[in-house]
Amino acid sequence: MPRTTQILCASTLYGAATLAAALDAGCFPAADRRLLLVCNNTTTPETTPAVDEMPGFAPLRDRFDAVLSWNEAISPFHPGAWAPRADDAPLLERYLRMLWGLGEDRVEIVVESIQVNPAQAIAQVFPGAPVEVYADGLMSYGPTRNKLDPLIGTRVRRLLHLDLVPGLVPLLLTEFGVPAQTVPASGFLKVLGEIGEAVEGLPALPDDSALLLGQYLSALDILTVEEEEDLHVRMMRGAVARGHRSVVFKPHPTAPARYSRILEAEAAKLGVDLTVLDTPVLAEVLFARARPALVVGCFSTALFTASAFYDLPVARIGTERLMDRLTPYQNSNRVPALLADALLPDLEDGEGETRVPEESLTDLVRTVGYVMQAQIHPSLRPVAEEYLRTRLGPRTKRYFKRRRLTALGLPGGIPERLSFIPRNSTARRVVRRARAMRKAVKRA
Repeated sequence: MPRTTQILCASTLYGAATLAAALDAGCFPAADRRLLLVCNNTTTPETTPAVDEMPGFAPLRDRFDAVLSWNEAISPFHPGAWAPRADDAPLLERYLRMLWGLGEDRVEIVVESIQVNPAQAIAQVFPGAPVEVYADGLMSYGPTRNKLDPLIGTRVRRLLHLDLVPGLVPLLLTEFGVPAQTVPASGFLKVLGEIGEAVEGLPALPDDSALLLGQYLSALDILTVEEEEDLHVRMMRGAVARGHRSVVFKPHPTAPARYSRILEAEAAKLGVDLTVLDTPVLAEVLFARARPALVVGCFSTALFTASAFYDLPVARIGTERLMDRLTPYQNSNRVPALLADALLPDLEDGEGETRVPEESLTDLVRTVGYVMQAQIHPSLRPVAEEYLRTRLGPRTKRYFKRRRLTALGLPGGIPERLSFIPRNSTARRVVRRARAMRKAVKRA
């Protein structure tokens, strides 16, 4: 009988920690070998450390029989852009079996973000392997980013995730009936503790400081560089307005150094003691080491780990503008931004803003999920219609685009008496002709 080899893929240290916690908790079936496949998906992987090179990774290494590199296996291609051609998949599987010493092993794969590469490419190279997916963050609460090939989707056995939003069940992969299972928080905290103990060279952090989390949103073309710089300055001013005189800024590992310099200049104006962390460590390491008095960010997953797992005060900033900027509406960052906006207090408004009722959160997320991916989740239309008819108000309008609601013929779009238009082929044809005539007149 062939031996079983599990290939567990990770592109972030947070993801690797999630895998380690799941292994410790016995979430995976028995296997003869477990291989950690590291994927460096950063824009320029040649200049940024891979997961196994990050400070704090060492304690995780012993949980795996070997650590492999996907970047090396497919060099010189970029993991986020390369996928095998269908005709090449059998040859590539033979190549990887030789490269990694798999022989005739029965392979099982565990990936994150199955809807994009490199996870999708790995699943394609091993077409006979069962797949398990784990969530590295908040995106699992939203719908699958795009329509997934049934040859991959039907192979997924389970979705593992951290219970970052208690009571909320992930929407990811539910179109294939994939069940969700939580990874125990206690095991995750234990792994984070091991990572924290292994990190060296961190500066002494002041007690009761405000911790600011940078996300480098300009690299995702969500904000401009200037807007993101302003967002960081607003974070500092908001923390100072709440009485904090010591501030720690944790920039995104790939963010430019100018972000730190601008904050240093602002700190000098405000008379604030600023510490900038140059070491690329998980924010959770800082939660355990210094117990910040406040954690501030936009929609970082770390805000939810701070609140749910470390019981730290948190505040968000800039989410309303961010959701307005996210394009297209189907952008997979929408649900994480929504969760931050709906559940976390606003740094600048304090307690003055009305919160979204927790009892309606599931229906809100499912409604946004339907509006994002109506073709993938048609069964959610009744939920969306009921929510939009009864709960769409001043606080929840920000989560929807009127044009999108109109296109789907949902409440909140055009007036109800005209709701037949988006689904009426004749009306759409007349509109297209009118637009074409208008363009022709302009050209003339």
